[in-house]
Amino acid sequence: MDFELSDEELAFQSAVRKFGDKVLRPNEQKIDSEARIPDEVLAAMADLGLLAMPVPTEYGGMGASAVLTELAAEEIGRGDSSMATAVFFLLEAGWSTAFSLFGTEEAKKDVLPPVCAGKAFLGIASTEPTGGSDLAGMHTTARRDGDSFVLHGEKSYISGTEEAKRLGGGHVTLAKDPEGGFNFVYVPTNTPGIFAQRFHNMGRMGISTGGLTYQDARVPARYLLGKQGKGFGLAMTGFSIARTYVAAACIGAAERALETGIKYIQERQVFGQPLGKFEAIQFELADLYTQLEAVKWQVRRSAWLHDKYTLKGDTSHRSEIDRVVSSVKLAAPQVAFECVKRVMMWHGASGYTKDVGVELAFRGIMSYMVGAEGGLNIMRIILGRELLGKEFLPYK
Repeated sequence: MDFELSDEELAFQSAVRKFGDKVLRPNEQKIDSEARIPDEVLAAMADLGLLAMPVPTEYGGMGASAVLTELAAEEIGRGDSSMATAVFFLLEAGWSTAFSLFGTEEAKKDVLPPVCAGKAFLGIASTEPTGGSDLAGMHTTARRDGDSFVLHGEKSYISGTEEAKRLGGGHVTLAKDPEGGFNFVYVPTNTPGIFAQRFHNMGRMGISTGGLTYQDARVPARYLLGKQGKGFGLAMTGFSIARTYVAAACIGAAERALETGIKYIQERQVFGQPLGKFEAIQFELADLYTQLEAVKWQVRRSAWLHDKYTLKGDTSHRSEIDRVVSSVKLAAPQVAFECVKRVMMWHGASGYTKDVGVELAFRGIMSYMVGAEGGLNIMRIILGRELLGKEFLPYK
């Protein structure tokens, strides 16, 4: 692995940083208060090629590598620290990759170009009201009926339910096949027989979270990803990619928070000297920076592994990739949350206000602690499985 970015990667990173500074930062409070990402922001992202950027050029994307996409996720997390724009970005980036890898040619031509153009949304629907990780307890079914799949059941805590209704688009959906196994099917949200509701989160307000109810909703069989009954592994590949971008977005938000904190403790005078002269604050900063740098490069490694193996269909390093991805999805939200929390505390009472702006990240990053592409304890279970063996799983 080469730690040095190419000239093209550095130029792209710089362009996305400028986009974050000029477009996302001025809009992040609006995104939070109005609970939606403005159309002009999505249009600007589409113009830069940021929407579903890994999609091959023949379907409207830029054919970006996982490393390049990871760089973009960092910068978008930095630009809108509420995580709303980052969630929109990483969902489309991660699940458009899965769609590109496993979708039918007809479906890719139908679905991906409007997603890349910002005229449709693409997300993931796997969680159900009974839980998100207990797949044995999944109730939603997708049964084959001629040239269609018919879905019945309910999904819950799904990101982008309102965006898929407003913009068009839908979610790649994991559901049980009555004949055995799981089907992984793209389901447009505006399909007859689908009913959506919106939940009210504490943070990342700019992208909706809600539930989807399927009452014998019928979608074309060409929207099946992979083979019938074999969708579980495909969904896990998509989660592995998306989790890498989740971690990257956390890195970006945490770096911005530390930059805010460093400037403050350099300037804030307490007892006749800058706050940063106090050893307790210096040691906290040193620890946070060290932890953040360590996980940042592990995230970069995760993206590099996807480029080297996952995106080429090579499963020979699956265990290594699972260890790396689960470790960064476990570590990055926690390190980022700690960075944000400490910076808020350095600011004292003002850190608790919206004027400083750090609380946006405090609320947004929490979504990655409790769930969003897999909760922290699920990452621990995956790591335990890979380190000890499947016989040590806490379930059969």
